Amino acid sequence: MRTRVAVFLATLMAALVVMVGLGALPAAAEGESVFGFLKNPKGKELVPVPGVEVTVKGPGGVNETATSDEQGRWTVEVNRAGTFTVTLDQDTLPKGVTLRNPDADSLKVPVAEGQDKPVLFALGKSTRQVQSKWEQAAQLTAEGLRFGLIIALAAVGLSLIFGTTGLTNFAHGELVTIGALFTWWLSTGNLPFLPDFGGLQFFPAAAIALLLCAGVGWANDAWLWRPLRRRGTGLIAAMIVSIGLGIFLRYFYLYVFTGNTRQYPDYQGQKGLSFGPIQLALPDYLSMAVAVVVLMATILALQRTRVGKATRAVADNPALAAASGIDVDRVIRVVWVGGAMLAGLAGILLGLAQGVNFQMGFQILLLIFAAVTLGGLGTAYGALVGSIVVGLFITVSTLWIPVELKNVGALGILIVILLVRPQGILGRAQRVG
Repeated sequence: MRTRVAVFLATLMAALVVMVGLGALPAAAEGESVFGFLKNPKGKELVPVPGVEVTVKGPGGVNETATSDEQGRWTVEVNRAGTFTVTLDQDTLPKGVTLRNPDADSLKVPVAEGQDKPVLFALGKSTRQVQSKWEQAAQLTAEGLRFGLIIALAAVGLSLIFGTTGLTNFAHGELVTIGALFTWWLSTGNLPFLPDFGGLQFFPAAAIALLLCAGVGWANDAWLWRPLRRRGTGLIAAMIVSIGLGIFLRYFYLYVFTGNTRQYPDYQGQKGLSFGPIQLALPDYLSMAVAVVVLMATILALQRTRVGKATRAVADNPALAAASGIDVDRVIRVVWVGGAMLAGLAGILLGLAQGVNFQMGFQILLLIFAAVTLGGLGTAYGALVGSIVVGLFITVSTLWIPVELKNVGALGILIVILLVRPQGILGRAQRVG
């Protein structure tokens, strides 16, 4: 057993070194670009607008003009990072088509290295104008609730894994990312190392991706964490292994997927739907509904099913649960599978909101940990509550603080709450000493 674990860890570290080296090569050989879709609302449909000229100017003497095609798409290859000025020529708009805001025909767009940057020019008549603080607060609250529910899916899985194994899994963000990547690959048909097959519709692709995420969770426990547990590996050593695993997977994603941000083919340029002062795209409402249903189903499963009750028993006292006849290893395996599926679903929904990127899970990992800690370590209900608090505070706080500092504000409120209630919102106080 020791030899097998040592060989596995040596192989993992060697592969990490190789992936880091490959990541330093020009993996994103496609270069940087700026693109967009010009679609004009007509009734309940969005009609593509062809023949519109868009000019992109920026560093390195970039001065390129693109014309929208029959699908309304335009693309300019800039092949460098920097801030570019993107200008839409309103004189080339067809008769009857106007910018929603005529003064917003020129935008400053930052492009990161290896990024395909989407740019939106809103066409059609403006249906409303958000002016008051109350209207802005309502809009930001809706966005914060959507973001908090996505974080909650990942946080509940992380909390269950911590509760049953004691593992602080720093590779959990990569489980979030793999769900979005699987869905994008299946949606486009561009599976790595396999021939293109044309792609699936979004919902079948997402369903298959969740099954693949379940397999990833099973493999995580069967091939790595269970052997380490049987060997008596300490929690600190296991945490360090999870950090190494996360770095390896992140560079592997970069090598295979490249550093570009991409959108699901079925959900590009979606029209917003208004409910009073709140306006979100259809995928946003869909994401919130799916997250609520899945979270409620998870809570009911923990409360009423035999596996759920066994999971709570293992989280409370593994030794007593084993003595009561519960197969602890089987419960932990189920938790890993379920946690990976929840994280993968979070990645799929996050991809709908902001696009798919190789480090999207890593970018929200600190917020996931903050939500779990705020709600109370090891409790799924606390993770849910903590996620909602973090998501709402991050977005609503931008009414008063710069957008660049919104994550700092969320971590600040985490510190304040833990000073008052160290065990978290729903955590249980424990006597020390």
